[in-house]
Amino acid sequence: MNKAKLLLLALPFCLLASCNKTADHYYLGYIEGEYIYLAAPISGYLKSLKVTRGTHVDAKSLAFAIDDELEAQSLDEVKARANSAKERLQNLSGSRRPQEIATAEAQLQSAEAALHLSESQLKSQEALAAKGYVSELGLDAARTAKARDTSLVEAARQQLEMYRNALGREAELGGAKADVMAAQAQVAQKRWQIDSKKVFIPTPGEVTETYFQPGEWVPAGQPVASLLPDSKRRIRFFVPETMLATLANGQMVEASCDGCAAPITARVSFISATAEYTPPVIYSQGSREKLVFRVEATPVSAEVAHLRPGLPVEVRFK
Repeated sequence: MNKAKLLLLALPFCLLASCNKTADHYYLGYIEGEYIYLAAPISGYLKSLKVTRGTHVDAKSLAFAIDDELEAQSLDEVKARANSAKERLQNLSGSRRPQEIATAEAQLQSAEAALHLSESQLKSQEALAAKGYVSELGLDAARTAKARDTSLVEAARQQLEMYRNALGREAELGGAKADVMAAQAQVAQKRWQIDSKKVFIPTPGEVTETYFQPGEWVPAGQPVASLLPDSKRRIRFFVPETMLATLANGQMVEASCDGCAAPITARVSFISATAEYTPPVIYSQGSREKLVFRVEATPVSAEVAHLRPGLPVEVRFK
């Protein structure tokens, strides 16, 4: 009789010991999410909001748009300046009009003809002067006429070359090119500002919250919506310091949760370098006052969109 009583009294302790042994095979944790906060770098009134909290959105879809009327008007202005700068550079880079070049060519031909006549007259005067038929004064006049016509030919040739070359000098061309580059940079800047006022979904996920409504003023950099990407969910759990030496990044684990159809396979991606005396979220009395280390694992399965942040899980090492 005493033996039976002893067995009955010892049974609960055996069961408790068995439960503790089973509990040592898994570690408590929860699902953690890495949120993306969608914001525009430029302030303005919220023109449209294309997402609703609690809905799943696809990548590259429009999330929201800030009013860009002022930037669009500024873009038209800088485009006009850029076109004006290009036309000025083109004008300085080109030669004069064909009519002016033709006139200069005709002047050169006339000067060359006059020079040819002067040379012929000089030869005649020199021949006559050798025979004494022409005075020295007449010979000097022929020489002066040839020198004059030679100068006129050179001047006409330089004028024609100038007309054929670019209108602007080197310094003027350099300044015009700099004006074109500055105008093009302003156009690119205004286009960037307009493009930045439209924010698109970077990756598939769930919109968890929206913070503004159309018509409200949105400061620069202020989030308009938050997104929980499908691929940015991780498992956070805590292990005792006795397990720390056996852990390594890349190690595979399995997690189970209430309502999960199958275990979740994950890969350890982070092991905390500092210890904690108790996890920040307590799920059982047995987790209290233990020296534990935080471990994070990234699910390798693509079907993790149903995992909600804060969902308790039980983690086992494979």
